[in-house]
Amino acid sequence: MRVAVIGGGPGGLYFAALAQQLSPEWRITVWERNARDDAFGFGVVFSDETLDGIAQADPAVFAAMSAEFARWSDIDVRYDGEVHVSGGHGFAALDRNRLREILQKRCADLGVEVRYGTQAPPVEELSAAYDLVVAADGIRSTAREAYAASFRPDLDERHCRYMWLSTDRVFEAFTFIVEKRDFGSIQVHAYPYDGERSTFIVEIAEDDWRRAGFEALADREFARGESDEASVRLCEEILAEHLDGHRLIPNASKWIRFTTVRNASWRHGNVVLLGDAAHTAHFSIGSGTKLAMEDALALAACLHEHPDVTSALAAYENERRPVVESTQRAAQASLEWFENIGRYTAQEPPQFAFNLLTRSRRVTYDNLRVRDEGFTTAVNSSSPVPPMFRPFRLGGLLLRNRVVVPPTALYTAREGVPGDFDLVHLSTQALGGSGLVLAGMTAVSAAGRATAGCPGLYTDEHESAWRHIADFVHGRPGQDGTCLGIQLTHAGRRAAAHADGPPIAASPLAWDDRSPVPREATRADMDTLVRDFVRAAQRADRAGFDALELQYGHGHLMSGFLSPLTNRRTDEYGGSLAGRLRFPLEVLRAVRAVWPFGKALLVRISAADWAQGGLSEADAVGIARALAEAGADAIDVSTGEVVAHERPRYGRSYQTPYADLIRNATDVPTIAVGAISTYDDVNSIILAGRADLCGVGRAQLHDPLWTLHAAAAQDYSGPAAPWPASWRAGSGRPPGARTDRIAPRLQLLREPSAPVHLRWVPSLPATAAASAR
Repeated sequence: MRVAVIGGGPGGLYFAALAQQLSPEWRITVWERNARDDAFGFGVVFSDETLDGIAQADPAVFAAMSAEFARWSDIDVRYDGEVHVSGGHGFAALDRNRLREILQKRCADLGVEVRYGTQAPPVEELSAAYDLVVAADGIRSTAREAYAASFRPDLDERHCRYMWLSTDRVFEAFTFIVEKRDFGSIQVHAYPYDGERSTFIVEIAEDDWRRAGFEALADREFARGESDEASVRLCEEILAEHLDGHRLIPNASKWIRFTTVRNASWRHGNVVLLGDAAHTAHFSIGSGTKLAMEDALALAACLHEHPDVTSALAAYENERRPVVESTQRAAQASLEWFENIGRYTAQEPPQFAFNLLTRSRRVTYDNLRVRDEGFTTAVNSSSPVPPMFRPFRLGGLLLRNRVVVPPTALYTAREGVPGDFDLVHLSTQALGGSGLVLAGMTAVSAAGRATAGCPGLYTDEHESAWRHIADFVHGRPGQDGTCLGIQLTHAGRRAAAHADGPPIAASPLAWDDRSPVPREATRADMDTLVRDFVRAAQRADRAGFDALELQYGHGHLMSGFLSPLTNRRTDEYGGSLAGRLRFPLEVLRAVRAVWPFGKALLVRISAADWAQGGLSEADAVGIARALAEAGADAIDVSTGEVVAHERPRYGRSYQTPYADLIRNATDVPTIAVGAISTYDDVNSIILAGRADLCGVGRAQLHDPLWTLHAAAAQDYSGPAAPWPASWRAGSGRPPGARTDRIAPRLQLLREPSAPVHLRWVPSLPATAAASAR
């Protein structure tokens, strides 16, 4: 087997060493355009998980690396004159150039041919001459470019400017520095990597970068290997307090923008991408070197485990892609948090530190509590109660906790009349302990129902049926304090077909090829719709609902007016955002005029259309601000379902960033929804200030007592989560098989617990360099 590797960075070298170790008869050649002794980059960070893999795969490499690691477990957040420390994390870092030397020696010992200072031949030639070509040639991969039609790369260049530097100040921990200045904010990601230096990455938003004067300094082309010395000196000046008399050390350092690399495929014939050529993840959550070395391990293993190159490369991509995509989702959340850091710089330092640490959604409230209970106790100093069980005033309502049962479409109504299933569903959810339970997708007219099974609130019979349900929910023992709300809507172009003609919409655009073309709403139609919403709101009040939600999202009628993808009108109700808002605001103001101020009035929106040309973030903020000014007490922030060709980016709590955006840009209370399923996520969202309330949908369909079970799991038994007296005996988890077993002591001497706080103290010998703080 003849193998060509393009790129002699850590990923390419580690693959070559592992593959040669597994198959000594293979002929492996590495092309590296730089000289063997060229030094680029600074420190790289590894997780314990990755190190375990390296230790198992190649003990010789692991031993050489671990002899020189800087190790620590703390994260310091320096913000607004305070330092908040979170322990129990676990890091190991190494000089990237020293890592390359270790891997170069390992390749030489194993007989790998490495051609330093040599540009690789064109990938087409290598593919014809070798059995396998591994393209580890970095973010600007020429191999990827040569076969772009197969790899189908997506290069997403982001907005912030950043610069890689080092400093001779040796930090004791992973250190985030956020400095507020008259030009805006500047942040630093710093960590030690040996006894003499630390990596020091300076990052700043584009507009702040210009205002700080960096644009003028960087306004020229820099030669390869040249540093922007003027910008480095200005960074030293701005960040002098944190450098404590030490200097910043450049190495081909200049301002760049981060590019997230994704590829639809990682392989073309016998050519495969590895490391940054295949994918990148923002430096704020980890190291590209770490990902590249994990790729190398998986690729070498798959080539050894499968009978031919084609099946091995398919297995490699199938194994690594889910891992990388998970990392990239977390990295994207982290990247966007730092891009928008200005949203959070009004927070108090403890909350800001918690927000920063949980920005990627991988680290959570419970996770931090387990690692370092002292840190979460300090953040929670205002209340010992878990964040999700703190009361919240929503308009005229005082909710006992922050959990909402979002509107659920049940499709069980007959002629719009809710029946026994609606009664059981809403009553059970109310017994489950949530602060607010919302009945879903209730039409304001017969023509406004999305399906024949959807409920309505436009006749006396409907009102009577809903009153029966509300009375039942409010009158049951154990349901005292549960607030019940109802969502009102007109489905617009998503309405069911009716004998009296096509549905109405903002514009005559069918939902999809199988749907009828709606007719464009006239001014007379709009007047009728305003009356329908007002009458339905009045009926909801008489029926005894505590809260009212207007559905302005998910492609229903009002959503159709708001989105530029579905509103093509040329009159005053179309065009600009102000025009598209005009009719939805008319409805909201009319409803606000009849809905009691002692109750709550919510509006649900789709803050993103997940389609090109749809709502922007600025649009979402503008819509939310206008709705609040017109009388909405809170915005229920969903996304999507506006057009059939949408492409959502699903994932855990994937819609929360939009609630975060609106809350922190407008100060309007928000409800976060979308794949929120654990109490840990709810606590994290609330404590970080990303939303005020959390809608937990599918998890509460799976377990209607979800909120009560969350309270029991956190040893909370206060008034925010009361168990019905009749069910109180079930408030604890019942015993199961072997749960009553108590393990005996089988250690003569117990190992001491690892200290929560470890700092890097390089003055000590390497074996004792990590010491208890």
